[in-house]
Amino acid sequence: MKKILCLVLALAMMSLALVACGGTTSTPASTPASQPASQPASMADSEPAETFDPVDLRVAYMPNMGSCSLLATAINAGFFEEMGLNVTLTEFQGGPAEIAAMASGDIDISQIGHGAHALCIEGQAKIFQLDCTSLADAVMANKDKGISTVADLKGKTVAATAGTSAEIILNLALAEAGLTQSDVKVVEMDANGMVSAMVSGSVDACATWSPSTMTIANALGDKAITLATNNDFVDKVTFPSSFITTDKFATENHDVLVRFSRALQKAQDYRAANIEEVAKWVAKQCKAEEQTMLDCVGEGNWLTGEFIAKGLADGTVKTYYENQQQVFIDAGRITEKVPVEDYVLFDVMEEAAAANAK
Repeated sequence: MKKILCLVLALAMMSLALVACGGTTSTPASTPASQPASQPASMADSEPAETFDPVDLRVAYMPNMGSCSLLATAINAGFFEEMGLNVTLTEFQGGPAEIAAMASGDIDISQIGHGAHALCIEGQAKIFQLDCTSLADAVMANKDKGISTVADLKGKTVAATAGTSAEIILNLALAEAGLTQSDVKVVEMDANGMVSAMVSGSVDACATWSPSTMTIANALGDKAITLATNNDFVDKVTFPSSFITTDKFATENHDVLVRFSRALQKAQDYRAANIEEVAKWVAKQCKAEEQTMLDCVGEGNWLTGEFIAKGLADGTVKTYYENQQQVFIDAGRITEKVPVEDYVLFDVMEEAAAANAK
């Protein structure tokens, strides 16, 4: 009997020892708060957030949807901040003036329309990011001046800004009507001056761009007539807008340009999906009426970052710039062909697209 009692006591003590040491029990143990359960593999294996040294950049733009929309998006949606870029915007009235400001060292980067690309072909600046293709330019006239067709411009006074995409539209429209600039009286003016001149009647017609086109149309009412736009020549040529910098800045700041392009390509996706919200951001930046910019949302082909990546791979982006150069050659603005690789930094766009795809 004594032996049996000792055996029972021994078995009881062994059972208690197993429980104390974490042996199997019928009740599952909870995980202590200080030792959380394993994270999902997607979180545990995620890459750490990218960090960048902050860089200040001075960037030029023109007060319209085509020029300002991508910059406004990258700022307001936080894409520049994400890339460690502090961007200060300065407003200009045309691409040639922006390029002059870069040459003097007052500006680091500019957004230009079609016309100023001729200066890039001539070696005054480097293109490093495609923005959009423009539908914003127009040749407008006052019907009270006896103008109802492009042919009626013969002998009339036409305001234009040399070297801009709007001047290209004027030249193409004149050529289609069998005319040249020598058949009209071209007066050099900036965009703001054209609005005043058209409203006052001191010029008969003008070659301008959004939002001046909207302002003139609203001011003249039934007297305003649009004679030609980008859409009239879309089958002949593409009018790309781009971001540019000087050769010196590009050489010394390659990585910064890649970061800037990464922000722009992300902004392109956002802009394409939220164009009306972006129009309101542009209106605020340009101190313009919201409705004016909302009326301009159809004046550009808002390319996406995905389009840029594919277009670089299949040659579409390169073709845009080749066709653009041909327009300048046909118009006599450029006298001989230049390899687009000489003035377009495709590697910056490619590196940006590749980094964003990771």
